Amino acid sequence: MRAIVILAVTCATVVACSSAVGGSAAATALRIVYWEDGMGARPDAVWTLRCNPAGGSVDRPARACSRLAAGGRALFAPLPPDTVCTEIYGGPQRARVTGLLDGRHVWATFTRSNGCHIARWAKLSPWLLPPGGPT
Repeated sequence: MRAIVILAVTCATVVACSSAVGGSAAATALRIVYWEDGMGARPDAVWTLRCNPAGGSVDRPARACSRLAAGGRALFAPLPPDTVCTEIYGGPQRARVTGLLDGRHVWATFTRSNGCHIARWAKLSPWLLPPGGPT
């Protein structure tokens, strides 16, 4: 009986330690597609980002993963339907971010068409999206 208890405690410890090391860490893998002059047939750039461990083709993936961890899914939330925005044009740039963030699907489009969208873009720039602006 004592051997069974020791075996059960050992198994529980191994599972707990592997979870703490990242064995059960939720996946983050994003694809960022960017159009300089609006959404054309071909994107101007495509980047990837993976976390745990940080990697991909974005500049400084570890920094991007840290920012994603701090901001979470709110970074990709659409604007509420009745949001009042300033009519400031920020440029024709567009971006789409798709993939998984902490194991949950993300599909978000970003533009610079007015003040609200410029602010939304700025939350991800320059660590995930390029700075943008008039071309």
